[in-house]
Amino acid sequence: MDIRFSLHFLHMKTFHVHLVSDSTGETVGTVARASLVQFDDIQTVEHVWRLVRTDVQMQEVITAIERNPGFVLFTLVSKELRKILEKGCRRLQVPCVSVLDPIVAALAAYLGAEIHARPGRQHVMDAEYFSRIDAMDFVLTHDDGQSTTDLDAADVVLVGVSRTSKTPTSIYLANRGIKTANVPLVPGATLPPEIESAKHPLIVGLTKDPRRLVQIRRQRLKLLKQDENTDYVDIEMVSKEIKEALRLFAKHGWPVIDVTRRSIEETAATIMELYNRRREQVH
Repeated sequence: MDIRFSLHFLHMKTFHVHLVSDSTGETVGTVARASLVQFDDIQTVEHVWRLVRTDVQMQEVITAIERNPGFVLFTLVSKELRKILEKGCRRLQVPCVSVLDPIVAALAAYLGAEIHARPGRQHVMDAEYFSRIDAMDFVLTHDDGQSTTDLDAADVVLVGVSRTSKTPTSIYLANRGIKTANVPLVPGATLPPEIESAKHPLIVGLTKDPRRLVQIRRQRLKLLKQDENTDYVDIEMVSKEIKEALRLFAKHGWPVIDVTRRSIEETAATIMELYNRRREQVH
């Protein structure tokens, strides 16, 4: 890396990052974001270049990089396109890194296998792909207590009071191929009988600190321009909601996850661990 670029980069709070892919860009985007969150006080301007498969397209990418110089990450199979990109980045004195090369090379060495690269190969429509689509469809039709008649067909059922991240967690799990339903706990309402009799799914209770829950609910009401003088955001009533939910979880022996300080990804990872452990015990 050129020393001038290094010194400039060290003093930047905001910088450009170019993500170049011959496929959908999901892989390079995921790697970039997972890496960037390790740094504090850094803001990025993302430029995503998808389905780059011709010389002309690559020249357009290099022109854009010249307009907004920044770190370049790529997933490209074509040796010719890689050479064009790397040559252009050397001329512009910006770093250019392939995110998959070290992993693929290490795997090839370990397996003693030859690499047969093909653009977009990591997104082949295999059984796993269709499993994710099926799971996503299931989540959308079983969100927030809808279609409870076939809850036993779910892999996971999430139960919790309002605003405990049930829906986004369900969607995240569906993207991992796990059919997930979520059922809200509403004060004064009883649980659907189907959840009481469900044998197949892992049922997980989600809870959150009452004070944090009130803050989130108030933000929601403001966004919807609704009256904030309601039990929905009363700290005493919300604390009571949480306590009753915890009693319900304990009564049924359902595992409980406190999502107060967890990201959606962390909550989902814990659920997947519980789910896989349960599957191993069953089999």
